Order: sequence, then C-alpha cells, then structure tokens
Amino acid sequence: MKVLAIGSITKPVTDEERAQIMPHEVPATLKLYLDGIVDQYWFRHDRPGPVFLMNVDSVEQAKAVTDAMPIVKAGFASYEFIPVGPLAPLGMLIQGK
Repeated sequence: MKVLAIGSITKPVTDEERAQIMPHEVPATLKLYLDGIVDQYWFRHDRPGPVFLMNVDSVEQAKAVTDAMPIVKAGFASYEFIPVGPLAPLGMLIQGK
C-alpha cells in the first residue's frame, strides 16, 4: 500500500542540534529510499518538514518507520499519515467496468 507521510517540525531546532541530528537523519532517509520504503520524497514549501510517499504494508508500519528516524526520536518532528491509492472513479471510464 502507499502512505503519504507528512512531516512537521514540532519544536525549533537550533543550529547546534541540527548539526548533531542531520548527519544521522540524511543517511537514514537515503537508506529508506534505497530499500524501497520511501518511493518519493519532497520538502514542504509551506513550513519546514519532509513529505514521503511510502511503500508499506500498513499505516502502522509507516508510523514505526518514521518513529525510528533520528529527528523524530529526538522529539523535533512528527508525521501525519494518509493512506492513498489509485483514483478508483477512473475505472468508470472503462467500458464494462
């Protein structure tokens, strides 16, 4: 299944904290991408935080994955999860469906 995981920064991160966390956060995110768990990722333009399109078995798995990320474990970020799938009404456009 696909899950949209929308990240938000929950408390300000100082430059010192960022310097400590990001060397761990970036490789963790890259590993999720290379392992096929994160299919696509973006950075929000409306406020700080990433958005991931995840390939997971459940919303619970998506939560477990993001909960293990360094920035979440440090208490600086949280995620909202939205399960998504194909646009089902398009099937009505195919004759016989």
